[in-house]
Amino acid sequence: MPKVIEEEKGTKSNGRFQWIVFVVFIPLLFAITIALVVMTVAGINVFEKAQSIPFISKVLPSGNEENQEQLENRIISLQASIEDKEAKISQLQTEIDGSEKDNEKLQATIEQQKLELEELRQIGEENKRAFKEVVSTFESMSAKSAAPVLLKMEDQEAIKILSSIKPDNLADILEKMPPEDAARLTGLLSADES
Repeated sequence: MPKVIEEEKGTKSNGRFQWIVFVVFIPLLFAITIALVVMTVAGINVFEKAQSIPFISKVLPSGNEENQEQLENRIISLQASIEDKEAKISQLQTEIDGSEKDNEKLQATIEQQKLELEELRQIGEENKRAFKEVVSTFESMSAKSAAPVLLKMEDQEAIKILSSIKPDNLADILEKMPPEDAARLTGLLSADES
């Protein structure tokens, strides 16, 4: 009989344990699972929130701190890199602006020099036209009138005019000059032509 009493005690203790498992433990696990699913759908990270509770944070692994530290270091290095790139961009933009200003100055200088060149060309054409008029005036003058005027001019100007006059008129003008002046001017004319 003692075996029967022991078996009854064993079944009663098994019955109580099974009752506690079926009535308390299984519904509790089911309720926790449903709560986790609902909170996850709602966007609440339960494990992150649980780490802020002192006794649970010691139980849950905290590998996130190392990852978070690595991420923060990476973010800091990327921000430094971005700042360096922005500084380089700013420097290059300043150089581009300076180059554009230099280019504008050079363009303005080129335009000014083109205007000056055009002005000088026009002055040169006017001088050529005026010189041709002076030469034609001397050609239309009589040799007796032209000779004394040429003798009163500086030698370079007289040579320039004499070298442009037609040979027939030149001979007549030199014929009307005193022989020493005609010889001097003829010598200068031959030296100028060669």
